[in-house]
Amino acid sequence: MQRRKFLKSAGIGAAAGAAMLPSLSRAQTAALPEVKWRCASSFPKSLDTIYGAAETMSKRVAASTGGKFQIQVFAAGEIVPGLQVLDAVQNGTVQCGHTAPYYYWGKDPAFALDTAVPFGLNARQTNAWQLFGGALELFRDFYKGYNIYNIPAGNTGAQMGGWYRKEMKSPADWKGLKMRIGGFAGKVIEKMGAVPQQIAGGDIYPALEKGTIDAAEWVGPYDDEKLGFNKVAKFYYYPGYWEGGPMLHTLVNLKKWEELPKHYQAALATACAEANVWMPAKYDELNPISLRRLVASGTQLRPFPRAVLEAAEKASYELYDELKGKSKHWARMYPDWLKFRNEQFLWFRVAEHTYDTYAFNSKLGQGAK
Repeated sequence: MQRRKFLKSAGIGAAAGAAMLPSLSRAQTAALPEVKWRCASSFPKSLDTIYGAAETMSKRVAASTGGKFQIQVFAAGEIVPGLQVLDAVQNGTVQCGHTAPYYYWGKDPAFALDTAVPFGLNARQTNAWQLFGGALELFRDFYKGYNIYNIPAGNTGAQMGGWYRKEMKSPADWKGLKMRIGGFAGKVIEKMGAVPQQIAGGDIYPALEKGTIDAAEWVGPYDDEKLGFNKVAKFYYYPGYWEGGPMLHTLVNLKKWEELPKHYQAALATACAEANVWMPAKYDELNPISLRRLVASGTQLRPFPRAVLEAAEKASYELYDELKGKSKHWARMYPDWLKFRNEQFLWFRVAEHTYDTYAFNSKLGQGAK
């Protein structure tokens, strides 16, 4: 039932998108109207993967419509600041935007569930929840209240835990720490005594360099190296327990979505599906190369101590319980998310985790020729 609904609603599966996008004759293409949109990204152009996903989407839309449907992508700050993309789409300043919905958790904490929350789903599990776990239907209804139609369009995969001027040896080291952190993971570290700051990607380096903040997280080695964090902070921690598989979205003004010809709707859905595959694949190819370079240049790579992770997990579940009484949308969505997450974790422990644990630690495999 959910799969049929998904196919009808122009979802995110590549196969589904391809099925919805029939080939058109030259005459049919000539009859299509010319549509030109602007897309505001939350990210700077220098980050060619997280920003590049929107350009990948734009190019695919144009190719699929014979150039009749054009989407011009604007980097953060060119039209609106990176953390105001949702507002720009909602009020019609732009027709669409590419962003991480958890940036807007201050409007409603439910936004965070549509990207990532601490100790949540990984990238594959997030796709499963969106495609077959009912999340797409839940959030399509939720976004209507903001005059928006959402289409998942990218995932970074599990992120790093950020850059720190000092070692983080115990939960006590979080007390008083001023840290740039995305989403409402900031509320978790706040419970641990830290002072969270939500700063757009392009503004993090100067804040870290000037000492306005003591630590910062962004995505992973490839982007972090580009942003130069290793030049102003020595210790690089992992994992980013708050972002096991953060999903980005193309947010479309609902009125503009409904005005699109069906073929254009299908073209955009298919293009977003391509971006959803393209982004994590590119990060997976580039991150290990950048990590080797960072370590070779003096970066001190550190795992978070177990005591830190345990304290953060305890704070996370305390927060989730508190939010049930503060947001009707959180109260409605969180139980579905938690049930799905627990089922996914049970399954992944059986095959995926067992395989990964053995294969990643095999000395024989590492020495194979």
